[in-house]
Amino acid sequence: MIKKAYGKDALSKAQVFSWHKAFREGGEDVEDEQLIGCPSTSHTSDNVAKVKAVLDSDRRLSVRLIADQVGLPKSIVHEIVTTEFHMREVCAKLVPKVLTDEQKENRVPSSREHLDRVRGNPDFLEQVITGDETWVFEYDPETKRQSSEWHTTGSPRPKKARMSKSKMKSMLCFFLL
Repeated sequence: MIKKAYGKDALSKAQVFSWHKAFREGGEDVEDEQLIGCPSTSHTSDNVAKVKAVLDSDRRLSVRLIADQVGLPKSIVHEIVTTEFHMREVCAKLVPKVLTDEQKENRVPSSREHLDRVRGNPDFLEQVITGDETWVFEYDPETKRQSSEWHTTGSPRPKKARMSKSKMKSMLCFFLL
């Protein structure tokens, strides 16, 4: 009958049985009981300032590392970062190459010079010979997850150059004219 009368707003069957049991045992208070345990005093303005200072120094720290530095539980640090600062952890966007403006500007004249050489001398590419070979050790780039940072919703995603995993070492060839 209660479900018919109130629809979605009706108390659940379990809650009705719980209240019935409480009243049968002599309880007459309809207010919520005080929660057992210590009240949470970790979410203070001082702790918010501490978390902010750590985040300002390095946005790539995980919640666990921030919690260790500040001396707070991980759950409180996560709550402060997400609710107080409205931040979320964002992974870097992988792009083929990250070039500076100077590098981009230097590519244009270099490319034009090579085109002029090929147009002026069609046999230019046949004159290229291998000058030397050497083995070079590569490195393992950080993963997309390792490059994650804390950002607000309005800030742009960080960019990271796409790199392949290291095969230990690679052969480097020099081409000489």
